[in-house]
Amino acid sequence: MVYPHSMELGGSQLNAIELAAAVRDLGHEVIVVSEPGPLVGNVKAAGLEHLELDLYRRRPSWTTIRRLRSLAESRGVDVVHGYEWPPGVEAYYTTLGDARVTAVCTVMSMSVAPFLPPSLPLVVGTREIQQGARARHPRVHLIEPPVDVAANAPGHPVEEFRRAHGLTPGPLDIVVVCRLVPELKLESLLTAVDTVGRLAGELDVRLVVAGDGTARDQVEEHAARANAAAGRPVVVLTGELADPRPAYASATVCLGMGGSALRSLAFGKPLIVQGEHGFFELLTPETEPLFLEQGWYGLGGGRDEGPARFEAALRRLYADAELRGKLGEYGRRLVTDRFSLERAARVQADIYEQAIAEPPSPRDALATAQGVAAHKLRRRYQRLRGTHSRDDFNAVAKSHQGTAAEERR
Repeated sequence: MVYPHSMELGGSQLNAIELAAAVRDLGHEVIVVSEPGPLVGNVKAAGLEHLELDLYRRRPSWTTIRRLRSLAESRGVDVVHGYEWPPGVEAYYTTLGDARVTAVCTVMSMSVAPFLPPSLPLVVGTREIQQGARARHPRVHLIEPPVDVAANAPGHPVEEFRRAHGLTPGPLDIVVVCRLVPELKLESLLTAVDTVGRLAGELDVRLVVAGDGTARDQVEEHAARANAAAGRPVVVLTGELADPRPAYASATVCLGMGGSALRSLAFGKPLIVQGEHGFFELLTPETEPLFLEQGWYGLGGGRDEGPARFEAALRRLYADAELRGKLGEYGRRLVTDRFSLERAARVQADIYEQAIAEPPSPRDALATAQGVAAHKLRRRYQRLRGTHSRDDFNAVAKSHQGTAAEERR
């Protein structure tokens, strides 16, 4: 039973759904349980059974745990797999006292919640986070964000997408597919918008932003200024796309982090990796080790560095079509060899077998409950002071991981 943390468009939950289908294709029975939301359509399109949870439930909650426990018992579930910390905690308590079912948790956030049970088998997305978590979690596994390299591949149709958004041929199109939210993404996104607006008088470039979210008004404001300065639409906002593949496929160059960065590589596009504090870095064979270690994200030396770093990477690609072709081919090979969904599914199935053989310990139950309660109190205090963030374990760069995990409050 796979339990994503939400059904909004995002890397962690897309990974959950795609891996669930890939594990099913290995011969296992898989159920997805979640709240309603846009990605339920992806679950059903993959041919997976979906069972619904209340959208407005508290997280974590004993009501949800009882619901999960009832489903696990009635359906003969062997493993409850929660993605991010609230489903991970609920999965852990679901399996307590029942030797027939075990729990696993995947965390694709920037850091691992310190109150997750140490005995809970944990999956993370970067080598750096894995190394950092080992002191507390003896069973921490690495699955780098997987990509369906068959569904995401060069040659995907783009004509309808281009017509719908007025993307006439000619400019070098930089495409970024992301949530428009304050945490993680907004700083670098606004830097890209402003930089493209500034360079558009000299270079024939266009930035296409595919996504939506709470920071859309800010992005639109910067885009309007860039377009007005250029005298033409050099920044185009498409809104959220149920299927973002045409956006990736239409790109000349992609800008991204986390799972979105890897998907862009699957389409054979050169990639500029974005991060925070002025971080922009072109993926090349020389910079590959950096991203394999810390994830598809980074921290720069300060926000003031961002415009110059992004401009340098963009000018390099703009001036050299041969380099763009070589980097696109290299990126496709990298994602196919190392990040394929089929490879990740086999690793995931092995983790399930290990978790069945050695389930989490009930001795962690009290400390976990106390840790969750303390975290909730801190969040409530931060909300009262106006200092809270929506993405609680992505808001502070404790480690390097470029996908988001949200806590419903």
